[in-house]
Amino acid sequence: MSRIGKTPVVIPDGVEIKISGNTIEAKGPKGNDQLDFMSLVKVEKVENEIIVTRGTDEKAARSAHGLTRALINNLVNGVATGYRRDLEVVGTGFTVTEEKGGLLLNVGFSHPVFVGPVDGITYAVEKGNTSFSVSGFNKYMVGQISAKIRSVRPPEPFKGKGIRYKDEYVRRKAGKTVGK
Repeated sequence: MSRIGKTPVVIPDGVEIKISGNTIEAKGPKGNDQLDFMSLVKVEKVENEIIVTRGTDEKAARSAHGLTRALINNLVNGVATGYRRDLEVVGTGFTVTEEKGGLLLNVGFSHPVFVGPVDGITYAVEKGNTSFSVSGFNKYMVGQISAKIRSVRPPEPFKGKGIRYKDEYVRRKAGKTVGK
């Protein structure tokens, strides 16, 4: 039995769950989302918990068991509390500003880079215009948008300039040396 799959998902207060067929819908204070799961597993709501079970012991069913439970847990936590990814811009003159629901990045190019608004995602620029956050109710989308923003100017290994996650460690390299 899957250790992750057999753990029930607790439904917090303020979250409504509806299961129909192979779809689970969640409504909460942060938004509404749904998930289509595989028919190899069975999802049922018992009181204030969601229990995921599998019908057979096939390899595909065993893999889908823990995965489905983890995806449902992310869905429930997302609509209840939401997800947030903090990023920062490091470099002389590098700034971030909010504009038209998106972000305007000045990161050393000859032109500013605009990252447009996305449904379900909100951006927040903190004081100083060097730190910002990406937040939303869908864990996958928050991670995907954060990765796209970081890919505009990933941190380089010599001076560490670029866009990085707040908790990211950038491995530094030594510069050129004068040889004799």
